[in-house]
Amino acid sequence: MEHTLSKQDRISARVPHEVYERLMYAADLTGATINQFLVQSAIKEAQSVIEREQTIRLSRRDCERLLDLLENPPKPNARFEAAMNYYEQTKISDANSSFDWRP
Repeated sequence: MEHTLSKQDRISARVPHEVYERLMYAADLTGATINQFLVQSAIKEAQSVIEREQTIRLSRRDCERLLDLLENPPKPNARFEAAMNYYEQTKISDANSSFDWRP
């Protein structure tokens, strides 16, 4: 049977004694060690931050507007046409470069 060792990293922090006491008290209330409490709290906060940063929340009105624009896009304006022409020209002039534009 093969055993795989899981690499574990260490995190340490210096905090004022009052903060340490508060964290210890909270850990005691939950029945966890200070390390368990800190890791659980940090994971919960990390997940919250990740979710907040990766999620776009729209009002009902904005959602309906977005869906309408996706289903019925406006006609390209002059600036958009110019940008597309620039892109096409750049793509053609870079065709022999080492960068591959194809998906």
